[in-house]
Amino acid sequence: MNIQSSRTVSDIIAAEVAAIAAGGPGDASDHAFARACIDYVTCALIGARLPVTEATLRHFASTDGGRHSALIGRAERLSPASAAFVNATSAHGLDFDDGHTQAGGHPGAAVFPATFAMAEHLGSSPDEVIRAVVAGYQVMVRVARMMHPRSARTGWHNTAVAGTFGATAAVAVLQRLDATRIAHAFGLAGSFAGGLLEFLAEGPDSKRIHPGMAARDGITCAGLAAEGLTGPSRVFEGRHGVFNAFIAGEGDTSTLETPGMAIESAYYKLYPCCRHYHAAIDGLLDLRAEIPDPLADIRKIRLGLYGVAVRGHDHKQADTLLSAQMSAPIAAGLALVDGEVTVGGFQPDSLARRPLDAMIDRVDMAVDETCEAEYPGCRSANVEIDLVDGRTLRQRVRDPKGEGSKPLPDADLEAKFRANCIPAIGEKPAEEALRLIWNFRSTPAALDRLLRLVVPAA
Repeated sequence: MNIQSSRTVSDIIAAEVAAIAAGGPGDASDHAFARACIDYVTCALIGARLPVTEATLRHFASTDGGRHSALIGRAERLSPASAAFVNATSAHGLDFDDGHTQAGGHPGAAVFPATFAMAEHLGSSPDEVIRAVVAGYQVMVRVARMMHPRSARTGWHNTAVAGTFGATAAVAVLQRLDATRIAHAFGLAGSFAGGLLEFLAEGPDSKRIHPGMAARDGITCAGLAAEGLTGPSRVFEGRHGVFNAFIAGEGDTSTLETPGMAIESAYYKLYPCCRHYHAAIDGLLDLRAEIPDPLADIRKIRLGLYGVAVRGHDHKQADTLLSAQMSAPIAAGLALVDGEVTVGGFQPDSLARRPLDAMIDRVDMAVDETCEAEYPGCRSANVEIDLVDGRTLRQRVRDPKGEGSKPLPDADLEAKFRANCIPAIGEKPAEEALRLIWNFRSTPAALDRLLRLVVPAA
């Protein structure tokens, strides 16, 4: 662990949050906020009726009498903390939400629900909402980068662990905490942070609620700090702090010096499955164009990935939607058989197809030294397809579509929004919501207006 300052890690990050809150992010981050917001609303809307979202809503509705905050895609209202939990769960429910490669997690599903729920409750301005989201992404990514990929190797899910700190930062901005109180909020967040990767073994619902935990607990931690509660000043680097408790003391604080706003380097998904093998999907789809009859012509598929992408993602059978979405061989089979990877492809009826089974059985995975050396700098893949005629097709993909050298164009984000949101809320509200998000800062009462467009009438 490297700390090039006498200040604590919490102090350094808290000062950055306070600076964002005081100065605002600027034009580039305004655009990045709009892109992230479009993707968040898309994912929350299409996840609003999933069984896992319905279950969390039933639970909180039965125990929570609050009605301060809206649920995207639902007519019900809950307290800010409970609404944040449900909205975050829906946003992550199909594994279609944004993420950050170097952080190994999903900031949007943790930060936006906490921000929206509390901003609606507090009556925050559009400017405050943007600054809160930008600060939340910044902190979530800062914390995760200090831990990743060591955290993944030891079984921790960065979306839940680092997401708690990100949500805390976002709400701290809305509550106008100073740097000292923000640092205390981080100290408190260290006692809330958690979330295990054990879901990789069976595909249960626990992964879906990890950003919900982070969003809810971020509201709690910032709120308690606002009331004067204190947390340990060395919550990251202390003897019993996050680094020692979670990753055997191997926190890399040199990443605190990474310049720029993290929200500007978020990635956006074209495929509703684990991001670790999207580069492989891109490569397979490109090579498929050279194969007249994939089912008849393909003999073997080899996917070379980095270690984190292989371990826990190499299974060829799945009993749940999540287990299917976490399988690289299943995604590879869908890409080659269907020529696309969609939500419908992971459904039971789709997975039961014999041609798909046959293609999945042809997939082998291994750790590729080049990919391993490059991660977490990028999520690369080396793809090879052996054909029955003796030829081998090869493709190396360094960046999956949606990040790095291949950022997703605004038009593609809008297309993703329209395709998923128009069926849910109608064309006119969807188009109005898009215009509002692109002009969020300059739109009076922007959040209230947006929520009215994406929440059905009671």
